[in-house]
Amino acid sequence: MLLGSAALGLTSAMAAWPARAVTAPAPFDISTPMAPPEWALLERALLDAHTAACEAFFARYFDPRTGYLRAIERWGGNDGPDDAIENVNDWPHIYQLGGSERIRQLYELAYEGHVRQFAAARTTEVPIARQGMYFRDFPVMMDWQHNGEGMSVFNVMGLGNPYDKAYRDRVRRFADFYTGADPTAPNYDPKHKIIRSLINGSRGPLMRKATPLDWAGDPIDLSGIDQSAVFHGERNFDEMLAHFKGYEDVIGDHPLNLQATGLATNAYMLSNEPRYRDWVIEYVDAWIARAKANNDLLPTNIGLDGTIGGTAGGKWYGGVYGWGFSPIVPMTGKPADRNRIPYTFTGFLNPYLLTGDDKYLDAWRRMTDRINANGKMIDGRMHYPTMYGDSGWYGFKPQKWAVGAQDIYLLTMKPSDRARAPDHPFFQYLDGKNPGLPVRALREALAHIRETGEMLRADTSTPDTRFADTVMDQNPASITPLIVLMQGGSHIARPGWSNNSPTMGGALQFSRLRYFDPEAKRPGVPPDVAALVDTLTADETGVTLVNLSQSQARTMTIQGGAYGEHQILSVSDGGPARPVDARAFTVRLEPGAGARLMLRMRRFANQPTLDFPWGGPLVDDNLRRPQQEREPRMAPIY
Repeated sequence: MLLGSAALGLTSAMAAWPARAVTAPAPFDISTPMAPPEWALLERALLDAHTAACEAFFARYFDPRTGYLRAIERWGGNDGPDDAIENVNDWPHIYQLGGSERIRQLYELAYEGHVRQFAAARTTEVPIARQGMYFRDFPVMMDWQHNGEGMSVFNVMGLGNPYDKAYRDRVRRFADFYTGADPTAPNYDPKHKIIRSLINGSRGPLMRKATPLDWAGDPIDLSGIDQSAVFHGERNFDEMLAHFKGYEDVIGDHPLNLQATGLATNAYMLSNEPRYRDWVIEYVDAWIARAKANNDLLPTNIGLDGTIGGTAGGKWYGGVYGWGFSPIVPMTGKPADRNRIPYTFTGFLNPYLLTGDDKYLDAWRRMTDRINANGKMIDGRMHYPTMYGDSGWYGFKPQKWAVGAQDIYLLTMKPSDRARAPDHPFFQYLDGKNPGLPVRALREALAHIRETGEMLRADTSTPDTRFADTVMDQNPASITPLIVLMQGGSHIARPGWSNNSPTMGGALQFSRLRYFDPEAKRPGVPPDVAALVDTLTADETGVTLVNLSQSQARTMTIQGGAYGEHQILSVSDGGPARPVDARAFTVRLEPGAGARLMLRMRRFANQPTLDFPWGGPLVDDNLRRPQQEREPRMAPIY
């Protein structure tokens, strides 16, 4: 595989938000004719093809009046609420790249329906969710493998419409479940800098041993359900319970909780309140200190007193989803390695986005090197461990531990990080060794849309025979090539981009560029415009822009980074460079015109924001100053 595969209107929401005048560079004019490249035609076709495909998926599997998912409503780690909203994974990305307004309307309707549906859904046997699976629009209590998956849509919705009041209120509310600011959800202990349980949420932490029932959900008769709908393969409820045998020790902190920092990072980018940024730094710094005290390896069980291995007999590798967690699969009787350290990578990217401090990436590098230093020869080939237990390292596989290595390289462009990362077709393309990649990758993405449509039309399931995750593979969204090729970004949330990486729920967007349509006042490239990144270095970005319309000019805004974190210093189309010195600038493309632009940049020079680049309450001249010279910013007065 090359790269892997009705809500409030945006205009009315933005009209209610006060704007601030922002001095912007004069537009950069492109008037040289460019014959439409094949990659550009495919890119526009891919963006446009999503609309009908997503509409068909939504019409089949969601109630168009309420946004409810038409499936069995269940609590649990196998098929719970988190899986329900994942059915519209990546739809916010389609919109922020330039997809149809209809896409935004559908995923916003799905999200509003989702929180209502699972606030109303209740368990009868599982104590955790008898008063509702969601409380205050958030899971009552669950671990952050699953909470993170449930946030996979929500955490990137701000890329599409950050001015929606309901969204802004939710972001801050959800973040405060973890910062310690909300006493009704006492998840965080500021003294020991821990989240007090692996299972946590809007009703606080679970401060007792978990039971298999807590994880599996209420009893259910599987005899009338197609076995293919049971994602994990259990044949009856007894096996569903047995799946979670050994999942009892949840008290104390676990690195999975680092995913909660995505909520506070979003809250900071929306509110500009320093306390959210401060909490992210405080919490992740505490984990870095624990890793340093543990031979650079993140421990997987922290006691309530802050000690490593506190509730696992002093074993740093203990606990549910820990380094030594290999429970028995009931259908086979064999152990399955379920170390969830790979899911925690995004927790180190969030403070890096906020600070640009390399120590957050270096903590992950050091752990990676420690793990791979324990490789050994097996059958004439080097293998590397993924697990650690009472007898030492185990779970050896024939490839190095490289979780996140490709993402780190794109963030830093350091040769040492390139050496640590497995090769990738996009890296080869940047090196000039894989020129056909854009066309091949975009064709594959179009094929994915066709294939998922065929699956949908062949599906004979009914709502009473579908679980929340039954049709996730039919989701037509196919946007990894677009993020990579249009934005020079990495799709961290999806396997197939990051080598050896799982699906990392709740990941924010990391990219070199982002586009806006200033005339429509929305994110994404304007109609008919296509973009292709072909150069990424530490301080330069090369991108080709083309207007496929032969009769209408188009105006677009190019921003440095998904959140304006990069400063664009200058732009050139082959002639003298024009100064920009801003986080964004505007380009006017004449009909049928195109050009390759080279942007000089200073990356991670600005505090990130979700505000759109034409102005608003979060944009000010202070953000354009070098990071070391910036004055502390006060929260805005609304």
